[in-house]
Amino acid sequence: MSAVWKHFKVSEKEAKTAVCRHCSAELSRGGASAKTYSTSSLIYHLKSRHPEHHAEYEKDTAAATATAAAKRKVAPSPRTPTPSVADFLEKAKKFANESAKAKGITKRIMEFIALDDQPFSVVEDVGFRRLIDHIEPRYTIPSRRHFSDVCLPEMYNVISTNVHELLATDIAALSFTTDIWSSDMSPTSMLSLTAQWIDTDFKLQKIVLHSQEFRGSHTAVAISEAFANMFDTWRIDRSKVHAVVSDNARNMAKAMEDSNLKAIRCMAHTIQLAVNEGLLSQRSIADVIAIGRKIVGHFKHSPLAYARLQSIQEQFGMPQKRFQQDVSTRWNSTYYMLESLFAQKRVLATYIADHDLPATFTAYQWVLIENVLSLLAPFEQITKEISSSDASVADVIPLLAALKRLLNKEAETDHGVKTTKSALLEAVSSRFSQVDSEPLYCIATVLDPRYKDHYLDVGKKMRTREMIQAELDLGKPLGDGDGQVMHSAGDENSAESKRARTTDEPRTVSLSDMFDEILQENNPFARQRTSSTAQQLDGYLSEVPIPRSNNPLEFWRTNQGRFPDLAQMARRYLSAPCTSTDSERLFSAASHVIDEKRNRLSCEKAEKLLFIKKNLPLFLKK
Repeated sequence: MSAVWKHFKVSEKEAKTAVCRHCSAELSRGGASAKTYSTSSLIYHLKSRHPEHHAEYEKDTAAATATAAAKRKVAPSPRTPTPSVADFLEKAKKFANESAKAKGITKRIMEFIALDDQPFSVVEDVGFRRLIDHIEPRYTIPSRRHFSDVCLPEMYNVISTNVHELLATDIAALSFTTDIWSSDMSPTSMLSLTAQWIDTDFKLQKIVLHSQEFRGSHTAVAISEAFANMFDTWRIDRSKVHAVVSDNARNMAKAMEDSNLKAIRCMAHTIQLAVNEGLLSQRSIADVIAIGRKIVGHFKHSPLAYARLQSIQEQFGMPQKRFQQDVSTRWNSTYYMLESLFAQKRVLATYIADHDLPATFTAYQWVLIENVLSLLAPFEQITKEISSSDASVADVIPLLAALKRLLNKEAETDHGVKTTKSALLEAVSSRFSQVDSEPLYCIATVLDPRYKDHYLDVGKKMRTREMIQAELDLGKPLGDGDGQVMHSAGDENSAESKRARTTDEPRTVSLSDMFDEILQENNPFARQRTSSTAQQLDGYLSEVPIPRSNNPLEFWRTNQGRFPDLAQMARRYLSAPCTSTDSERLFSAASHVIDEKRNRLSCEKAEKLLFIKKNLPLFLKK
């Protein structure tokens, strides 16, 4: 009801008349029936004769309107101006090539090409052009030549500048990985260089520096010259080069020596050699692997056989999985192949009952496979750990100590593989014989708060302690000629070595058990204090190691106030990785960059694409 009836009432004599409550004046409501009555005359009467009551009426009317709108939850919308013809023409007008909007879209397309391994020809594909036209019809897509010749160099230069700025920050030491890769799609070889370091906030930083074309023979001299060129290009101070991790190839090792660089052998490659030597060389196991390859190859090349296998898997309620094919250069791929076969043992038995296979396993060979998998499980665990992005050289000595101790233990799964187990232990000991005599490994291990000196024998503990103390006193890293190869008279006959050769009752033990066992034997509270000049080192070593699952860099970030000199040493020594995985991952990306669609891509453009692909995400986060 209208707010005006607060000031009027309907006349008792005639319904079409209203009476003013303030002056008793009678006013017509207009119209001949109730449907045509209005309040216009009443409102006019209030406005002309009773202005103070008219103001009250307007206030009540406004309040009633606002309440009704709130109940409907509909806000009064402003009137939208009708667009003019000029506005329509402006919206239909194409962007100028130099406009900020066009440049922004072109930049994002270039990022899309680099990050997602797209060929430059994608900008000419019908589907892509239709997508862009639908999203922004005012944008004109440049040609593929524009992206490859203009956008690619521009983006490379921007990221290159950011990398130079990063390298100019306070870096205690730089560690590198390198590798050589050859393409299957084109006659191309590339040499990589990736860098990593620990910044002042104790965060591990990684960056790809170079992936240059490497023509001609891969001699040590050529590799050494390529390293010199890469270091000069990025203005890297040689005094900050801590270590370079590469594979075990002789030409690479000689190149490191010629370049006067501290070389670290890739632990993953060395484990590959040890497993090949100690396990895969055994005739009975080699036969099992050969049979496994035949079985996997049969299902891989026969869709009918695989369809039958899937039906049997469904009958057993098992997930439909393919057998994994192994690769000769990756021992763990052989492990995964045997594991996939063993997991489908019942399925294969059912399949053989109705269908032929090129080869089958005997009952003895199935037992042998189970025991081989048990024997290789700790190797597979180690390979995963050292291939993680935060693994360092500090992990090498503890992992090897735990592995060798585990191989010295007798287990129920040793049946049929005792000789193989001994051969593996001998191969590991031989391949890694110099690791615990290398200062870089020993110092890094002690500076890792998860390990400290608990994985070194008495002689090496003292020698490593002396080297750390000497470096703390000098305030700079010791040179290669400062007694870096450590020997102790009792190494081979130390109490720790004797304990490692003892065996327990046959039982199932794991690699993790070995870490706990070694830590228990080294009581941190039995350590004797040294002179006051070594209080910082003594204080650090006297504390219990942190759990292996903790981040050592987080420990140093938190405790750098207590151990400032040791923390700075940790920034140098914990920066070195223990594998060349980063370079290998780079070339895994290279195999996607140079593929069937881009097998004619020049090396220079491939290098820039790889550089952008690997480094752009780092700066996108910022």
